[in-house]
Amino acid sequence: MLTRRVLLAATAATPLAGLAASEAVAATPKGVVVMVKQIDDVVSFDPAEAYEFTNNEVNGNVYRRLVVPDAKDHSKVTGDLAQSWTISPDGLVFTFKLKTNAKFPTGKVLTADDAAFSLQRVVKLNKTPGFIISQFGFTKDNVEKLIVAKDATTLEMTLPSAAAPTFVLFCLSAAVGSIVEKATVMAHDVGGDLGNAWMKTHSAGAGAYQLTEWVASDHITIDANPNSGIPVGVKRISIRHVADPSTQMLSLQKGDADIARDLTPDLLTKVKADKGYTVVESGQGNSMYLAMNQNVPELQKPQVHQAIKWAIDYEAIAKNITPNQWVVGQGFLPVGLPGAMTDKPFKKDVAKAKALLAEAGYPNGFSISMDFYSSAPSADIAQALQADLASIGIKVNLMPGEQKQVITKTRARTHQLALLSWGTDYFDPNSNSQAFCENPDDGNDSKLKILAWRSHYVDKELSDMSLAASKELDGAKRIAMYKDMQVKFAQRAPFAILLQKIASAGLGKGVSGLVIGPLPDFTNYTSIKKA
Repeated sequence: MLTRRVLLAATAATPLAGLAASEAVAATPKGVVVMVKQIDDVVSFDPAEAYEFTNNEVNGNVYRRLVVPDAKDHSKVTGDLAQSWTISPDGLVFTFKLKTNAKFPTGKVLTADDAAFSLQRVVKLNKTPGFIISQFGFTKDNVEKLIVAKDATTLEMTLPSAAAPTFVLFCLSAAVGSIVEKATVMAHDVGGDLGNAWMKTHSAGAGAYQLTEWVASDHITIDANPNSGIPVGVKRISIRHVADPSTQMLSLQKGDADIARDLTPDLLTKVKADKGYTVVESGQGNSMYLAMNQNVPELQKPQVHQAIKWAIDYEAIAKNITPNQWVVGQGFLPVGLPGAMTDKPFKKDVAKAKALLAEAGYPNGFSISMDFYSSAPSADIAQALQADLASIGIKVNLMPGEQKQVITKTRARTHQLALLSWGTDYFDPNSNSQAFCENPDDGNDSKLKILAWRSHYVDKELSDMSLAASKELDGAKRIAMYKDMQVKFAQRAPFAILLQKIASAGLGKGVSGLVIGPLPDFTNYTSIKKA
């Protein structure tokens, strides 16, 4: 199963002839947009359970949330269903006043009772993304008392302990914070499952679209919600499973598809070269990085971390291996997320890297192994890193493997170097700062077994800073804390952050309006139009 934390690697494609040379020989149905995409990652469309790329993207157009990130300033949130909100001075009580014009496909108006039920349901079901809400202290036993509808338009949420308001709000903006229609969901409750079995293949949201049909690894059909009040460019969107990028390109050329979502760098270059077609793209919250296990003696000194970072030719990798797909990004917060660092402090400097390695006591370098995904582009990047590190005397033994093999190994902490990718779980800096910086217990029984723990990285100052930032009530001060953390992290952490994912789509002739978001669930279909 491919989750948001297992970033899909690009599939190699056979270069095709120029687009201009191929005239459309077919046409998609009028009033319907056909999108081709790899969609075999879908497990469930229940927003309390969905945790993969495709289902979260679709749900972002089927459901609405209390708040969403401000499109003009990603350090802030703005109301979606919430008309306004207040927060008590102690940071414990959030009171939301809801809009009265949001309607479900049934025609019923969305109320605070639906909102309270939806958030309570996430905690009670306790599915994979449920931690995004429950991490604030909500449990099956207390959630009905702490998240309540005071009246039809007032929702009150009381935290068991104070947390940064922006942290809470950004987590409510995640796909798991989607509001479902209580009556419809509970009409399909079977054995106390809160409608989960039914919701896997159906929807009950107040978004612009509703889920009409899903056939696993074949197609997804969504139709306009007639009561949403949200204008849409097309009434139906059909998302068809096409795994091979070259086949996606052929479908676009022939007119069998309006939008292709998984084109490789060379194919995107061809699309960009033809004026009849359009490419839309956006940086997303996914990073590729090199992890250095601190259980390996040769990798323990900060000078070694620095030497490796100064040995890498980041720009060459981005330009020659991942054009149109990944760009250089060196902060643990990808550009687009609140508090992201846009600086690029490292570049290839062999002399500096060698000096740092000698200072660490390794003037002649050492030998080390590196695990990586055997698929593109990781395999090519691994070879580039091998050559870069060889230039300063570090001999790298390449250890390719399937994604699940590499991930299993790094979760067992048996790697030395590992080339990996990480996707942020929700639109808040805490998701990545916790992953890369927090390791309060390096023992095998630790409850926080994410990235710092997996590489035995213990940095009490950064760990404490990350925890403090998650509780900081002043939003501006909180963002400044994350920027300070990234400077410290770059200088001493055993992670070389290499690249940031660029999500792209090729649009056919006469097609426009797809907006790709910084996370899959913020990709917007409502403005898609076709001539």
